[in-house]
Amino acid sequence: MQHICVFCGANSGGDPVYREVAQALGQVLADRSIELIYGAGNVGLMGIIADQVLASGGQVKGVIPNFLMQKEVGHTGIQELILTDTMHERKQIMADLSDGFIAMPGGMGTMDELCEILTWGQLGLHNKPIGILNVDGYFTPLLEFFDSMVEKKFLHPKNRAMVLSHTDPEELLNLMDQYQPPDVEKWLDRAGV
Repeated sequence: MQHICVFCGANSGGDPVYREVAQALGQVLADRSIELIYGAGNVGLMGIIADQVLASGGQVKGVIPNFLMQKEVGHTGIQELILTDTMHERKQIMADLSDGFIAMPGGMGTMDELCEILTWGQLGLHNKPIGILNVDGYFTPLLEFFDSMVEKKFLHPKNRAMVLSHTDPEELLNLMDQYQPPDVEKWLDRAGV
């Protein structure tokens, strides 16, 4: 993997551990010569991870819609800044540029990005690894909900297995390096999952 897209909050959260792990992930990406692809924000965890990658000598490419640039939340200190007309275009470009995806703590935008990229993977539109950096148990309720989807037969176990998770950035990247995409020829079973 040479390009990882990170979905994360435009806020930094209420606990310093979120900042610390964003910096740790940024350091690991730079150490591994993996380019950060992200939503180009200069605020919250988005800004923190981008700044850490830059400070560690790494490469950063951001994708942001024009209306957010006008609100002055775009990071102008990164190597490449791509402007789009819409949020949909932003997500498509980030997906096209990336070899894998990591979700860190964030709000509705992060959930939107994570769920959409998981859906695209389930449908076979990509076969790239998707990781969740489960900082301080932030995503534990979501991971349990995914397990409940399997139990209630709304999600196939093979598709649940697409969601990689770890609490440590280095270990999560190791899992992503070993990822084998599921066979998605039959993602829907009319008789039940």
